[in-house]
Amino acid sequence: MFADSHTHVDFPEFDADREQVFERALESGVGYLMAIGSGAGPGRLRAGLEMAAGKDWVSATIGIHPHDAQAATAEHFAELERLAREPKVVAMGELGLDYHYDHSPREIQREVFIRQIEMAGQNGLPLVIHCREAWPDCLDILEQHWKRSGLGGILHCFSGSFDDARRGMDCGFLVSFAGNLTFPKAAPLREVAAKIPREALLIETDCPFLAPVPRRGKRNEPSFVPLVAQKLAEIQGLSADEVGLYTTENYLRFLETGRGRRARAEEGP
Repeated sequence: MFADSHTHVDFPEFDADREQVFERALESGVGYLMAIGSGAGPGRLRAGLEMAAGKDWVSATIGIHPHDAQAATAEHFAELERLAREPKVVAMGELGLDYHYDHSPREIQREVFIRQIEMAGQNGLPLVIHCREAWPDCLDILEQHWKRSGLGGILHCFSGSFDDARRGMDCGFLVSFAGNLTFPKAAPLREVAAKIPREALLIETDCPFLAPVPRRGKRNEPSFVPLVAQKLAEIQGLSADEVGLYTTENYLRFLETGRGRRARAEEGP
């Protein structure tokens, strides 16, 4: 059993064979899948929910990606607030900071990040974090605005240092590794993965991006997530099935934490 904790199955790369992609995932042992709801921009906030409809093994997130921060409007934030109450929504994301591409000005990225953090806390939802070349600012914001919530979340497609991971774990975050863990030049990332406690680890595809070796250069899809598990297993001296088991347990704990916190928030004092 494997859990793919981060997919973009709504992207047009899957338009021709989306249902077959889901079928191949199940056939490969993927029993749980997270459909990320940032879509192709703030105008597609329901993207994850659309992918999860009718599939009890698929959960959804909602959120504004840092690339799209400057496009966010009051109407988009109002829609996020409405969607946060949907039963299929288990997290807010992906959201965060991206200083590699800087598609949105950094100050606006930070403002939109903090606003979504506040909304997630009010709705009892954990976070799915996107961070690229922005770890100091991202972690400072999480420590200041999120840690005390106790909701935690996922550091998606982790690419930072072990100290970055440690600060994230101190804020309650799980650390998720994608196909780039398998790349030949990713030895430093594998060294970080070796130090992360098993109870804090997840795996993902981030499909259609970052297809793992030996599928590198192809369209990535959820059925490839066992290849990420295999590489993590090699690092830890385990079998891929063992990695699949404990990362799935971690994923289910993440889902239940968010659902439980949200239920208590809805019940009130």
